[in-house]
Amino acid sequence: MASRPPPRYVVRPHDAASQRRRMLWLGLAWLGSLLLVVVITALLSGAWKSVGPSLVDRRALRTLTAENEKLKQDAANLQRSQQVGDVANQALRHTISQRDEEISGLRADLGFYSRLVGGDAQREGLKVQEVSLQPVPHSQAWNLTISLTQNVKRNDDTNGTTTVSVEGLRNNKVVQLDWSTLGDAAEKNGIPFRFRYFQQLHTTIALPADFRPTRLHVTVTPDNGDPVSRAVAWNDALSSPVTITQGESDAQP
Repeated sequence: MASRPPPRYVVRPHDAASQRRRMLWLGLAWLGSLLLVVVITALLSGAWKSVGPSLVDRRALRTLTAENEKLKQDAANLQRSQQVGDVANQALRHTISQRDEEISGLRADLGFYSRLVGGDAQREGLKVQEVSLQPVPHSQAWNLTISLTQNVKRNDDTNGTTTVSVEGLRNNKVVQLDWSTLGDAAEKNGIPFRFRYFQQLHTTIALPADFRPTRLHVTVTPDNGDPVSRAVAWNDALSSPVTITQGESDAQP
């Protein structure tokens, strides 16, 4: 007897509950994947928001720091330039002041020596050329310099004495202090002079503490000739430069 071939169809019992469970698991897995994607996306978005501004802030900080350092350097350079300019200006003002003093001294020297040699001016006799005062520190004393000149008697010496009086205010009254009150006792008759061309006389006078001087009166009395006088305001004598006469020793042969 021949064998029977296997059946071409297999009949299995239908399980609807198992199929529903499989579909449920598939749905849950799909939902879970969606949730995972949402969570990962949220995390990545938050991280970028936290990292992005931090990078921007760092870049801005570096830029501001660089600009700040540049501004500090520029300010330092400007300050140094200002300091150099101030030093240069001070040096220039000092130089100008020195030049002004030199010019003033040269003008005084020019007037002095022009008077001495005569030049184109009218030839004159004995004259009080300069009167200059310098205060003695911490005292009521003053150093007095009187320059005498002549340009007529070039071959004759001139002898005599010079006296000084000071006019001023004392107790709101105008008074005049004579030479015997001001001068040294050794020169009670006046400051002696002897010269052919010019001579500078140096002496020191002392004033009372309650006396305010306003004017100097210089009287030159030659042994042969008429006295010569000159009045000089006190402030003018204070501001008058002293001409340094190198040949003063030659003035007294």
